[in-house]
Amino acid sequence: MYIDFHDETNSVEENFIDLIQRILNFAAQKENITDEAEISVSFVDNKEIQIINRNYRQKDEPTDVISFAMQEEGEDEMKIIGEEMPVLLGDIVISIDRAKEQAEEYNHSLERELGFLALHGFLHLLGYDHQSKEDESNMFTRQEDILNEFGLKRN
Repeated sequence: MYIDFHDETNSVEENFIDLIQRILNFAAQKENITDEAEISVSFVDNKEIQIINRNYRQKDEPTDVISFAMQEEGEDEMKIIGEEMPVLLGDIVISIDRAKEQAEEYNHSLERELGFLALHGFLHLLGYDHQSKEDESNMFTRQEDILNEFGLKRN
């Protein structure tokens, strides 16, 4: 899977980007996603993610991660075009500020928090959500299973 990273904060260390790339590729394998799939991951600050959250979710507060799926309704349209076309799954936006705050709040590493947020956003791109109790249980169980199998367990 191709991942296009954008660090708008100029603060994300290469080892964090490498970790996120590895965990997202691991999750893609677990979810049987084609190697031709493409996503973008952007790192922003609280101010920027608050603007995005307000504009797209009508919640005027910073959040930790937001996903914009590209394959929701017209998934079959890509198959008509041809197999050689990359599958654009969507965009994941992560607040570095919130990731640091939550790592401290939950008393685990920034690596664990960034891996969790990236995977959470990725699962949203694949159609997982937490609108109902059942959906939430399915998504969070899948998330923990992947994180644990990858080796990024809670402390």
